[in-house]
Amino acid sequence: MTSSAPEDVDVVLPCLNEAEALPWVLDRIPPGWRAVVVDNGSTDGSAGIARERGATVVHEARRGFGAACHAGLTAATAEIVCFCDCDATLDPALLVPFVREVLGGEAELVLGRRRPQGRGAWPVHARAGNLALSLMLRRRTGLRLHDLGPLRAARREALLGLDLTDRRSGYPLQMVVRAADAGWHVTEHDVPYLPRSGASKVTGTWRGTWQAVRDMSRVLAEAPVVPEATTAQSQARRGIRR
Repeated sequence: MTSSAPEDVDVVLPCLNEAEALPWVLDRIPPGWRAVVVDNGSTDGSAGIARERGATVVHEARRGFGAACHAGLTAATAEIVCFCDCDATLDPALLVPFVREVLGGEAELVLGRRRPQGRGAWPVHARAGNLALSLMLRRRTGLRLHDLGPLRAARREALLGLDLTDRRSGYPLQMVVRAADAGWHVTEHDVPYLPRSGASKVTGTWRGTWQAVRDMSRVLAEAPVVPEATTAQSQARRGIRR
């Protein structure tokens, strides 16, 4: 973390029983940025820990990763919104160059490509599911991405303009698919992926991974949805005359 981090940034942190990991994650938020912890029904005091450490806490009663992420997005007020898991697998301080890239007009959506650090950081079945989805995404959109990880940054208004509707595991993929359909420039950069604190709610088992792949497959089967306003914004930022 550095004092020169860009300002006016909100970091959305979907949270379900992450009391063990929260302190480390919140301590890694760059100075001047706002942490928006979306409590998705925690029973371990996660919301209280977040408040004690200065985070804005949003409660989302509807269970689902997408529901939590979107609640955070709609509660955000900053020009740039970032997303990061709340289980200490990813360091939110790594988002600083992502934000600079968006502000500099080099990309409209920046993703972190997870690179496992140590045994158990990323189970084999989770990697296999991610690889399969990356290949399907490439066929669907032409984007040559290697990961659909949760560490990402984009402009808030542009994200809202994508009209994201998935409220389950397909939310991160739908964001990328609709960004591609709208003509966004999407980039990815390697980031270290650490062993998580506590049990995974999605990819910790074959069943959880299969359910996530099923949710995402439904997203890939959707017909292209390109909001006119979003397309116009993207073209304007890239200097393209319609």
